[in-house]
Amino acid sequence: MEKDTLSVVIPTMNEEKTIGDVIDSLRYLSPMEIIVVDTDSKDRTREIAEKKGARVIQEPRRGYGVAYKTGISNCKGDLVLCLDGDGTYPSEVAGTLIELLKINDVDFISCDRMTLRNQNSYTNLHFIGNSVLNLAIFLFYGFRIIDSQSGMWLFRNKIFKKMVRLSDGMSFSQDIKIEAFIHGTIIEVPIRYGVRMTKPKLNTWHDGFANLFAIFTSMVNRR
Repeated sequence: MEKDTLSVVIPTMNEEKTIGDVIDSLRYLSPMEIIVVDTDSKDRTREIAEKKGARVIQEPRRGYGVAYKTGISNCKGDLVLCLDGDGTYPSEVAGTLIELLKINDVDFISCDRMTLRNQNSYTNLHFIGNSVLNLAIFLFYGFRIIDSQSGMWLFRNKIFKKMVRLSDGMSFSQDIKIEAFIHGTIIEVPIRYGVRMTKPKLNTWHDGFANLFAIFTSMVNRR
């Protein structure tokens, strides 16, 4: 049986302090391709990523979902690993995730930051907000999830091709999990979320309410 090929997608915006280390930390997964989708960084992010061997795609359009759609649509691998370029996600567990995907014969693994959280990396405010969104997803879809807002996932490329309702914005993170639940099989794996070194892109209150509204409107539109 041929070994599954792997693509890694990393969206970036001004991540020069961390992107090099993130790429280096993934080298043990070789052979693979790394795609960095850069949304108009003003620092050396693109230059560093290219020197480290990543394929850099410039995406001038803003939007978390836009960046991921651009990156994933360019993937050649059978499996796709997605994570941020700020070093907060433990890239060293990627090999284990691949093994778990195959052992459990699932289509999608989402990394759960909440089970092993601490106050330095994941505050009570974020915990409460995430819990509200998780409850809304359960009420509307009957889908129980611990961390609907996690930004590290591993999935089979073929399942992504079935996904149709994916936001261009921050709600992409919850959308991709809902779509995985609808079109395939999904499990969660606890991880230790790291402390962010760069300025966060997330606006806690604005994006939280926007994601809650997106859950409601998505469900209405499916009817």
